[in-house]
Amino acid sequence: MPAYSSVISNLKREQNNDTMKIEELKVTVGEVCEGYANDAEEGVSGYGGALDIRPPYQREFVYKDAQRDEVIRTVKKGLPLNVIYWCRVKKEDGSAGYEVMDGQQRTLSLCEYVRGSFAVDGLFFHNLPRDKQREILGYKLFVYTCDGTESEKLEWFRIINIAGEELSDQELRNAVYAGSWTADAKRYFSRTGCPAARMAGDYLKGESIRQHYLETAILWAASAQGKSIEEYMAEHQNDPSAVALWTYFRSVIDWVQAIFPKKRKEMKGLPWGLMYNEHGTRTDLDPQKLEEQVGRLMGDEDVTRKSGIYEYLLTGDERKLSIRTFDRRDALAAYERQKHRCTICNKEFPFGEMHADHITPWSKGGRTTPENCQMLCRDCNLRKGAQA
Repeated sequence: MPAYSSVISNLKREQNNDTMKIEELKVTVGEVCEGYANDAEEGVSGYGGALDIRPPYQREFVYKDAQRDEVIRTVKKGLPLNVIYWCRVKKEDGSAGYEVMDGQQRTLSLCEYVRGSFAVDGLFFHNLPRDKQREILGYKLFVYTCDGTESEKLEWFRIINIAGEELSDQELRNAVYAGSWTADAKRYFSRTGCPAARMAGDYLKGESIRQHYLETAILWAASAQGKSIEEYMAEHQNDPSAVALWTYFRSVIDWVQAIFPKKRKEMKGLPWGLMYNEHGTRTDLDPQKLEEQVGRLMGDEDVTRKSGIYEYLLTGDERKLSIRTFDRRDALAAYERQKHRCTICNKEFPFGEMHADHITPWSKGGRTTPENCQMLCRDCNLRKGAQA
């Protein structure tokens, strides 16, 4: 958990040298839960509508059930929760409000429990005796409010999270490049059951709520333009929507499903967007023939990296397949059979300076079997590989 005392000291020290204002706010769980609303499109709010619980730079809800339940048990026992930070903001209607800068997961846990979304130790909030309900609603949260510029707000967010649960790279980027584009992109890629998960969950690794899907989509789109993720996000930060990114992403997945229509577990997590950027306009890719090749290679015992089959079929690069090598026993047998001599240059070498090689290359039907093994010296092996 964050070292809150040192964080507060740092912030207060900066306050003496800048315009930053830090104040302690007396607020109860009941007050935070008043007017609580959690909408996938409109966002999450509480405190009578004055508190934005999920601002653009914040992560999605990532607490496991056990973590969420411990928050409730802590409050039930009257034990102190860690400090929560709010940031003062001006709302669209001109009124004053707040954003949760740190403590979103705890705040959501409390609000959802009071709302009746889950039970703890077999009891929902509405199952509790009245006095226990009043104790929870009257529990005083330890909240600090900060008032400053947008850049200061993001810097505080970074400082507060240094010692907390580690943010993913994309969660940090979302903070740096917060804006209309990032907020809209998260709608497509960052929520549980989001459109990207429904459409392409079989092709993507990671978790949508930890921004892995969003990071992947941006990486693919940025690479198509020869840019980094950061350059791409900076360029689009203030775009009104992320429709262009979503359209590109759909094009990638449509292409994958068209040329490799049969789904296999080996397809998950491959760099499909990078392959699309390079091969998406090719007209020589026959889905039926590709499927026949995929099936054959999946059954080839010499292919040890089955997930590399798709890149191999597009590029012809055998290294993607990690073709099985000869074991030491077969190599020693070939070494003795050749009387310690390289079969190409006929010079004698110690065993440790020779390499086991396929007599008939794998690409021409050769198998990784003892009778297809020969020992070559380093130089001959390199020359043969260059000529293959």
